[in-house]
Amino acid sequence: MARTVSTKRKVVVSVVAWVVAILIFFPILWTFLTSFKTEGDAVASPPQFLFFHWTLENYFEVQSRSNYFLHFGNSVLIAFGSTILGLIVAVPAAWAMAFSPTKRTKDVLMWMLSTKMMPPVGAFIPIYLLFQAFGLLNNQFASRLGMVVVLMLINLPIIVWMLYTYFKEIPGEILEAARMDGASLAKEIIYVLTPMAIPGLASTMLLNIILAWNEAFWTLNLSAVDAAPLSTFIASYSSPEGLFYAKLSAASTMAIAPILILGWFSQKQLVRGLTFGAVK
Repeated sequence: MARTVSTKRKVVVSVVAWVVAILIFFPILWTFLTSFKTEGDAVASPPQFLFFHWTLENYFEVQSRSNYFLHFGNSVLIAFGSTILGLIVAVPAAWAMAFSPTKRTKDVLMWMLSTKMMPPVGAFIPIYLLFQAFGLLNNQFASRLGMVVVLMLINLPIIVWMLYTYFKEIPGEILEAARMDGASLAKEIIYVLTPMAIPGLASTMLLNIILAWNEAFWTLNLSAVDAAPLSTFIASYSSPEGLFYAKLSAASTMAIAPILILGWFSQKQLVRGLTFGAVK
């Protein structure tokens, strides 16, 4: 009887999981299919799922109107740059909170997390004025650098929280043994702590690359034309004349394809890192 109930439960959970997965994936699939339609087929009613005139015209048109590889390069620099800079700042911070906590540590962690609850527009004007004062709005290199710093600061609470969770699962005795062997604080973090937390570091890095890659509000409002990432590339196909659904879908597919491929090949590492320390 117990085995029958367990089997039914597994079937129900599996069905629910598949339904949720299909609901999440369907918009991506629909965008992908729409990118191969003509503009007429893209707005046809009723919509055509597979039986339509397939064309690559939208991809050629998007590439001829916009420099995809420039925007792609900007996205890579901003996403990876902000993540690496965030890890450089967050690793020592998470180490201090995990292994040298004070009575204010939990309050600081909650305060950091609470900053993610503030709507971005609430901090837009002061950050925009800072960009303007430092000349980061019209210069390609400076704009990229400014976006790296801004996205690092935006995602820093998540990086610190994730690393803090991973570091808490590492026995403090190992670090104490390293200190007794004469390891300095820097060597303790670099040669002892970091190798033991590689799954956590990898998942944190992957998650924040995805968050930075998908960021739209700050990149649309602060990046210079030559420093604009793929979010601006997509937005350029929404014009006052109307939405060109087929071309917009082609641009969206080209923008999300690299991060989907990265997530697909790194899913095992991502899952391993996200479940690190979940079971003792």
